[in-house]
Formats: sequence, C-alpha cells, structure tokens
Amino acid sequence: MSGQSAGWSDLEAVLAKPIAERVVPLTRLGRLAQGGAGDRTAVAAALAQIVTSGAGSTEERMEVGELLAELGDPRLHTPDQADYWASLTTEDGTFEIGRQPVTNAEWKVFVAEGAYERPEWWSAEGWAFVSSLTDPWPKKAAMADAAAFVIDNQPVVGVSWHEAKAYAARHGARLPLFDERLFATRGPAKRPYPWGSPFGKGNANTREEVLGRPCAVGLFVNDRTPEGIVDLAGNVAEWTEDGAGDERWLHPGCWADSFESSWAKARVLVRPTHRSARLGFRLARGGYGA
Repeated sequence: MSGQSAGWSDLEAVLAKPIAERVVPLTRLGRLAQGGAGDRTAVAAALAQIVTSGAGSTEERMEVGELLAELGDPRLHTPDQADYWASLTTEDGTFEIGRQPVTNAEWKVFVAEGAYERPEWWSAEGWAFVSSLTDPWPKKAAMADAAAFVIDNQPVVGVSWHEAKAYAARHGARLPLFDERLFATRGPAKRPYPWGSPFGKGNANTREEVLGRPCAVGLFVNDRTPEGIVDLAGNVAEWTEDGAGDERWLHPGCWADSFESSWAKARVLVRPTHRSARLGFRLARGGYGA
C-alpha cells in the first residue's frame, strides 16, 4: 500500500483523538486530499472543526485555513442562504448583517457574472469610476504578489466603496451603517471588542499577530459575537454605508494595523474611491433602507 493511501486510511483514527491532537495529522491528510487522495469533503469537514474549536497554534491554523480554501470550506455561505445573516434588534428596529466579511469566493462569482461589464449594478458615479480604472480588481488579483490576498475563504480586499456598493446591489442588500456595525460589535452590553475586554493577545488578526496578511474568516475564534458575527475587530478594515461630505466611514481594525484600530468605536473617513489590501466589507439588509 502506498504511503499516500495508508495516510488517508488514518482519518477515522484521527477523528477519535481529542480535537487538540488532530491538528497535525489532519493537516497531513488535508495535503493528501489536495493531491486527490480520499474524500475531500470529509477531510474539509474535519478541518473546519479545527477552525471553529480554536485548536492549534496560529501558524497551524493559518495552514488549516488555506487547506480549507483549496478543499472547499463548509463554513462559507452566500447571501441567498439564511445562515449568511445574523438578525439584530436595536431601539430603531431590526436589521440583518453578514456573519462574515464578503469573501474572495463570493467576489470571484460576482466578477465571473460580468460585474465590470454590467452598469445596472452600479451607481452612475461608481460606474464612471470603475470604467476609468486601468487596474480593476480582476487585473490586480491576477498579479503574482496578490496570491496570498485572493484565497477563497479570506475576505476580499482591494475594493472601493463603489465596488462594495455594486456587490450589495447585486444581492438586494446594502452596506451596514457605522452605528449598525458598532451595535453588532458591542451588543446591548456595550463591549469594547466582540469578546469583551481587555484586548489581549491572540484574539484578533491585528499587526501584533505578525501574520502580515488577511486570514481565513473566523480563524480567530474570540473575534466573534454571541450571534456568530466574526472578524469585527480584526482581519480586514470594513467599509460602511455612511460618511461625511464626500467621504465614507470605515472601521480600521485589520491585519496591518495595531490593536488600537480594533476598538469598536474606531472609525476613519476616506474617499469612496480608496482601495487597499487592508480593506474589505460586509453586507447588511433590512432596517434602514428596507
């Protein structure tokens, strides 16, 4: 029997171990599945359990996240699925917000649908902007140095507010208001971070973790609210719907900035044409603009 086949036959035995002891052998089996050995769906499900459990070191979990992206991450949903959304009720009413930032997997479908050739999804200003670009997202994403930023289960980055708005329009949604995103992070208890306080080490993908790039959504399990909304403190900065004058608010907490930027109330005004490898977005619907 080949080493590859023998390794794959260990799956049942690995799953019988305590979850903290599964990380290394499941990573090995994930690499075998990448090469075409065994049941990709079964090993992806097992790797997803590792992510949601919080088991493993940050470096081990980063590799697990990348393997999941290759095998098909069962944690990901799309805006047409109920599990994509979390429902929140404030004094001003009820709205829904995406449990995860919009991922590269979602964005690639949008691109494949002809997003950059279909003005019906864009505002007039947004279409004028994107039509003027010599380096739209598909071109930038194809560059060799972009490979680590376009992994399917990571948040999409490098999109302007106009592009985020077009994606939202495609799905009958919008961007969250800054105050809605703030409420999602703080909850009725008014937490300073999704997990409470203090900030602490290992709770969110910020500059202190020294990863140097985004990671799979939900990889930092403490960066999660009781409603299951992830990555509100770190991973990528996020556009919001509103702003002041000609600029739009974003929440700056991300992989490239220090923990101060992760505070729930932190916000920065930027031009809606701004694009950055630090910056993504999530969707909202209902409530305002319903």
